Amino acid sequence: MAEESTGTDDAAPKGGRTAGRRPLPPTSWAVLGLLSFEQELSGYDLKKWADWSLSFFYWSPSFSQIYSELKRLEGAGYVTSRSVPQATGNRDKRVYSITDAGRRAVREWARGAAVEPPVLKHGVMLRIWLGHLLEEDQARDILREHQANADKMVHRARLDAEGAEKEPSWAYPRLVLRWAERYYEAERRLAEDMLADLDELARERDAPGHGEPGT
Repeated sequence: MAEESTGTDDAAPKGGRTAGRRPLPPTSWAVLGLLSFEQELSGYDLKKWADWSLSFFYWSPSFSQIYSELKRLEGAGYVTSRSVPQATGNRDKRVYSITDAGRRAVREWARGAAVEPPVLKHGVMLRIWLGHLLEEDQARDILREHQANADKMVHRARLDAEGAEKEPSWAYPRLVLRWAERYYEAERRLAEDMLADLDELARERDAPGHGEPGT
């Protein structure tokens, strides 16, 4: 996407669009949202915060993605930055903060963006969908590995939600982390159900007369 024009006009974005500008992508709103908690953050801080919370339900960004979005937001007048000298003698650190225009914009986006169905890209289900190409019992192995991964995510989400209790400003992220915990618990149960479905499929396939002409 082309760079946004500069400016700090008061026009509010409806569904992600600001008057006279192309709509920002959701990843821009995610970065701007991280800055809306009233802290100056470096790119490293934003990466850490995104991994801590956004990665459970939306985005696990690379550093290059974060800096690309920061450049876009700064060009739009939604973010400012400054260099901070480091006491260690390392090169200066650049930190970012949200502007008044940026706060108005992300507030209006949160309030007015369309509620759309989530887009599910489930790599495990894509592989099960191709189960006719898998080796015997490989589908079960994939599902069991998926269950183990879901257990790890449940544990991570639970710990991060507990950590968020120490920050009053993270009350709503804490609710989303609890949602993430329940979501991955559901993923584990769904995999258990599919393992039972695979057993049923195997019984049907092994049933006498299955697949014979006239059956």
